[in-house]
Amino acid sequence: MTSEQNFEGVAIPVIAIGTALLLFSLFCAGVGASPGGVLASIYTAGFGSWYAWQNSLLRAAPLMLCGLATALPAQAGVITVGNEGAFVVGGLAAAAAGLATTSGPPLLCLAAMFLAGAVVGGAWIMLAAGLQYYRGVNAVISSLLLNYIGIALLLQLVEGPMRDPDSLNFPATFPLPLSHQLGRIPGTRIHYGLVFGVVACLLGWFLLERTVWGMKLKIAGGNARAAKLVGLPLGRIVLTAGFLGGACAGLAGMVEVAAIHGRASQAISAGYGYVGILVAFLSRQSPLRILVVSLILGAVLASGGSLQRTHDLPDATINVFEGLAFLSILASEALAGRLGFLTALFKPVSTEVADAKL
Repeated sequence: MTSEQNFEGVAIPVIAIGTALLLFSLFCAGVGASPGGVLASIYTAGFGSWYAWQNSLLRAAPLMLCGLATALPAQAGVITVGNEGAFVVGGLAAAAAGLATTSGPPLLCLAAMFLAGAVVGGAWIMLAAGLQYYRGVNAVISSLLLNYIGIALLLQLVEGPMRDPDSLNFPATFPLPLSHQLGRIPGTRIHYGLVFGVVACLLGWFLLERTVWGMKLKIAGGNARAAKLVGLPLGRIVLTAGFLGGACAGLAGMVEVAAIHGRASQAISAGYGYVGILVAFLSRQSPLRILVVSLILGAVLASGGSLQRTHDLPDATINVFEGLAFLSILASEALAGRLGFLTALFKPVSTEVADAKL
């Protein structure tokens, strides 16, 4: 990756976020709230104390995994937005696997949930990637529709065959024993799902930047015709990237079941998959940047209650910011390849001297 591409990878998201903050400030002023006060409350709720940091990290964990669900297939040239569907079916499969293994030791139960969530979530996104590669079905459309199918499947099963009779007004599966649920990091409120998210992002970076497969993936995503000409198994690469991305979202669903709710219900469809799409675009499909962007958006999500209490704004105000950020990042893609003057402005002097010598 060239220095100009690295610069754009940071500059474009910063410009997009800056634009979104400006538009969000205008929105706040329009509804009678102080823009500065609202932004200060978001910062305080996300990073103002150790308690706030823990809330942000709790929400960042699933965002890291859901961001990878879009970022990894995108490296192969396949844009998928089925994160929420993979998240939901992964959580549902994890709940079923967990309930089937509760008679065994906790580690076996969690391993079964991990495997079930990852495999089902991976298959979910791989389906959309395969439909695009082999049948020409746009992956954005197919994966979007798969979201609705996944949520409908969840509702059908938790209100039908998998329903706990004691869950009267809020249909859900039978609960997992506390001993078989995912624990929390000692001394904190943060569950071990955060570890899964960080490790997944680091592994994603390693696969993309330090392996032959990562190079093949980038070639396939950059120029599919060239990939075929050099003999790369394009179909296998696309399916593998889709599976790995979906596995991350499915694992996020497993964490939601095993660490937060202890059972599968409509509540696990909390919108993390949709926000994960924004995470992937803001990070420009970079696993390392996903770590940072997930933390920032996790802090934003954690501030909804604070805005209600402090500024008398509805909790959905945060959704307005998310929508503005998504529109801004889509519009900012027009800047790609057009920031050469900024690259030259911030180019280190030593680099310029070296270039002159060459």
